[in-house]
Amino acid sequence: MGWVKDLSRSDVAQALVYGLVARYVRFVRWSGRWRARDPHHRDAAHALAGGRAIYAFWHSRLPLMWAFPGIDAGRVHVLISAHSDGRLIAGVMERVGLRVITGSTSKGGAQALRAMIRAVAKGGCVGITPDGPRGPNMVAQAGVIALARATGVPILPIGFSAKRVKFLDSWDRMQIVLPFTEGVYAFGEPIVVPRDGDEETYRLALERALTGVTAAADAEMGHPPAVAGTVPRKKRPAP
Repeated sequence: MGWVKDLSRSDVAQALVYGLVARYVRFVRWSGRWRARDPHHRDAAHALAGGRAIYAFWHSRLPLMWAFPGIDAGRVHVLISAHSDGRLIAGVMERVGLRVITGSTSKGGAQALRAMIRAVAKGGCVGITPDGPRGPNMVAQAGVIALARATGVPILPIGFSAKRVKFLDSWDRMQIVLPFTEGVYAFGEPIVVPRDGDEETYRLALERALTGVTAAADAEMGHPPAVAGTVPRKKRPAP
């Protein structure tokens, strides 16, 4: 999304675009009909740690993930990367009521991890896309496992899909939801990572869980399962 970089040169343009996109996603939420699949998993995750949880979802489902049934958006801190596309997402997320932590599991990861630990310690929840911002698509990175192990807070796998959508031609085939549709949020069984838990074992468990709940949501909405493993395209050099 090269046009996003152009926005960074104008504060006025940024504010205008962020506001318009935020209004759009709010309208989509207001005009649609949403239901929860296996909400007892969501309730169990909240019960395990006094209402706190780490919400994990694939990057392709980020735009409407802030709106799932039972969420208290004002308590949720979302990890968003600092690159140009990330700034657009962060601007929108702030305008729909979430708090933004800037960073990623690859660049500035230690600082972002400390910020998320502080947010959880203060009673907040954290939203994270384990495959973002670089991909590969639907391949979980280990940062969320480190967060769960450090805090003792459960990971709640969340899948989402809707009937009327457009899939972008992006590395993750991001799903853009259209107004006046119906959608489903599918919750997976909470994952608790013990202090001595093997990182790779729990990373794979999370990856399988997220792929499962996302496929279940897609199937319910009439879409084929998403394909894992794609990465962001390299930019072509200027002629």
